[in-house]
Amino acid sequence: MRVSAELLNRNRGGAARAAAPDLVGGPSDRQTWSLLARSHDLARAGKHLEAPDSYGVILTGDRGIGKSGLARAVVASLGPKVHSLQLRNTLAGGQTPYGCLGFLLARLPSEAVSTPTGILHSVTSLIRAEAAGRQTVFIVDNAGGMDPMSTGVLLNLMATGTAKVIATVQRASDLPADFHRLVLEGQLGEVHLNTLTEEQTKQVLGSVLGHYVSSTLVGSLHSAVGGNPMLLHALLDEQRHSGNLVLNDSVWTLRDRIKLEGATVVEDFVRSRLAREPQTNRTVIEILACAQRATLVDLAAIFSTETLVEMEESGFLTIDRAGEHWVSLRDPYLGEVVRGWLSTRRRRELWLMLLGPKEPELEGLAPQDLLSYAAWMHACEDEPSPSPAHALAAGRAALDDYDPNFAIQCTLSLDPKDPEWVPGQRVKAAAYLMLDLPLHAAQALDEVTEDQLAALEPVEFAEIMAAKCQAMTWIDGRSGMVPGVIAEANAALDDMEARAGHGARAFRLARNRMRLCNYEYQTYMGEYARIIEDLEAELQQDPDFDREHWLRSGFFLIEARCILGRELEAQQLARSMSQALREAGSPAPLEEALARHAFLALLLSGQWRKCIELMRRAPSKPSRLQFRGAITELGIGLAYAYAGKPSSAIEPLRSAAAQLELRPAMNLVKVAYAATAFAYAQLGNSLEAGRYLDLYRTCRGTGTFFSESVAGFCADMAGRWMGDPDVKQRLLAKVREDFDNQRFTTAGICLFGATVEGTDAEYRLLEDIAGNRQGPLAEISGQLARGSLGRSSKALLAAADAAAALDLLVVEARCVAMALDFARDAGETTTARTAQLRLERLEQSVSALPIQPRSDAPVLTERERQIAKLAGKGVSNREIAMDIGVSVRTVEGHLYQVFTKLGVSSRGELNGLL
Repeated sequence: MRVSAELLNRNRGGAARAAAPDLVGGPSDRQTWSLLARSHDLARAGKHLEAPDSYGVILTGDRGIGKSGLARAVVASLGPKVHSLQLRNTLAGGQTPYGCLGFLLARLPSEAVSTPTGILHSVTSLIRAEAAGRQTVFIVDNAGGMDPMSTGVLLNLMATGTAKVIATVQRASDLPADFHRLVLEGQLGEVHLNTLTEEQTKQVLGSVLGHYVSSTLVGSLHSAVGGNPMLLHALLDEQRHSGNLVLNDSVWTLRDRIKLEGATVVEDFVRSRLAREPQTNRTVIEILACAQRATLVDLAAIFSTETLVEMEESGFLTIDRAGEHWVSLRDPYLGEVVRGWLSTRRRRELWLMLLGPKEPELEGLAPQDLLSYAAWMHACEDEPSPSPAHALAAGRAALDDYDPNFAIQCTLSLDPKDPEWVPGQRVKAAAYLMLDLPLHAAQALDEVTEDQLAALEPVEFAEIMAAKCQAMTWIDGRSGMVPGVIAEANAALDDMEARAGHGARAFRLARNRMRLCNYEYQTYMGEYARIIEDLEAELQQDPDFDREHWLRSGFFLIEARCILGRELEAQQLARSMSQALREAGSPAPLEEALARHAFLALLLSGQWRKCIELMRRAPSKPSRLQFRGAITELGIGLAYAYAGKPSSAIEPLRSAAAQLELRPAMNLVKVAYAATAFAYAQLGNSLEAGRYLDLYRTCRGTGTFFSESVAGFCADMAGRWMGDPDVKQRLLAKVREDFDNQRFTTAGICLFGATVEGTDAEYRLLEDIAGNRQGPLAEISGQLARGSLGRSSKALLAAADAAAALDLLVVEARCVAMALDFARDAGETTTARTAQLRLERLEQSVSALPIQPRSDAPVLTERERQIAKLAGKGVSNREIAMDIGVSVRTVEGHLYQVFTKLGVSSRGELNGLL
């Protein structure tokens, strides 16, 4: 493949980005794409074809799914032992006798084609002559369009054993009747090809593009084309030509969202699908392309029921079987392409056809329908914009759908004189924050005048002030001004209440919003001890009075409890809040907020598997992937890095870093850099670790306390693995700061990392901190500290067992290595042997031991270990010698070495040691 030499500008310290390589084009190449992920289907089809009692195999599946490519691959896999012929059926050929066999008939003498019997015998003789004793296989494309005479010839060839068939068709029921009967009787096998799963899509992209492939790229492409391999190839090529597909630091990702408008091959595919559809069917598709969905009742009032049923059976529509029976296009890409073709006038016609001239009632619109309506109206340039109420609601719905650009577009139609304008500025500010443009967010809020502020209801006033605080938090140098803004807002609320212009409920709700703003700021700063009592009090309040406030307060309490050492209580609260969210049917932003705080609690408690499970449950809509896909991959990579599994961490971490360089979010790129350095350092790759540490050190901006803590810890631990002598003092400084602020969990984690070579005073502090914490990590830290202070191998092995229960292999190895040293010092021979063998097993699973025992015990060779295992199971020396092909004397010599090295005196002692 040819790689473009164009290097794009560096951004925020990231590596150079290059345009994507040219992809091999052409229909044949597109058809073979799916083969990269269809080895199972290939094997099944080949098995059917080679079975002695089989006439062949039928490949079924949707158009463009890769049936023809798989058919040719099956034949190619059989090699030179088969003679293959390809038959193509066309619409015209299906009306012509012997249409697909025309090229064979042209080679027969004129007297041989005068009768059907003569044709049959002549074709049979010709095929047998050319096959020269090999098995003949016909590849029959579009077998459903085969004419009766060709069908008869093929049936005879199969029945006489002259040839087998591998045929493609969308559905087995589309086959000629006799072929379909053979399928039902099992004489023709059937392999149905489904669209590619997301995992298969990733496999295909990785095979074709090379390097790492981001989850955003995989999820967006898979969703855009529904897993269709042919369209996947075409769309990927379109993204390359448009410059949207980029290689950033060896990671393939997208600059922006995928747009199908102008995607030539995809548009051609859609045109060909619609070409033979009647105008009525095309109108249904056009309406659903704009509305995205409509009730069956509404569509049935315009079109006949037969039309809708036929379109569902043809694979154009999907109809819900419950509720209001919503109807939508089965393939979303079809709607996006068709929508791009429609003129403003045609959109207006379709709108009037479905909705009539009146604006729909806002209360009756679901968020999805509201967004469709707003997009429809904005596309009709000569039509009035949606009403202010509809525009504001659509902006909020767009934010929930992770479409900040459309949210901003919705608010632009609002007039400063509209009551909805001020709330619209909040929506605009939130959209700018999602785009990581805090200055723009602050400017949008600054446009609200003093007079407008003074005229606001208490709750809206509090919302505006809280939004200002959120924007200021993320602007360099302004976060320190937030407490002053909160105080001013509370004072203003006091003045408003003194004037008694509003009810008590309104002021209580407004003060709730400002309290929540304070909790958010204190959490950002890491001042958990200041708010923990207030958060606990919030949890006791009636959740029905202000449910969102109660939920968000609970989310902050999860984080506060965890950081302050109450990890088990934090996890319990996270489960309770998750249940409350499910019962309330809360929107996506609340679910994301809970996931963020729950992830923190799980990560700092050592529950790395649950972290990964939580991240993988995140919604995979393309709009969300564009703005949160990198954060999801960062979470997965962090979990692996903290668990001591650097090989699994590298890909998601590098992918996250590459995406965050292109689309920054909450200053998290520094976390990605530091964590990637940590993972590479654990692997012993100092070059890459140093490169990512350099990127980390050049980062500007500050994140939340948690993200800064994680980034600093990962950077320091990377330095420790690389032998930086200053790391310990940096970690101890963080320990002292966290301990002084009662942040026992982060203090304990940092101290655990700092005490790889610890002093008694440091171990006493570690034990003290562990006493202020909950959960298995606290138990491990406490046992490690007590074992180190008391030089107790028993306590250290107990810590190792607790680490093994969490599958924290690096922590387990550290505890076992220390236990081995203390057991040797104390003359505990059996314990030392057990620890030595356990450490040897761990060495096979971890990239490098965090510490080495002071003096290595003798290590068994592979042959000695093999013989010792057999001897421990009671196998005699003679049987061992016969099994492994050596002499009995050799076995005896190896066993002598084993007994000497391990300090055992009988074969029975070997069982359990190995």
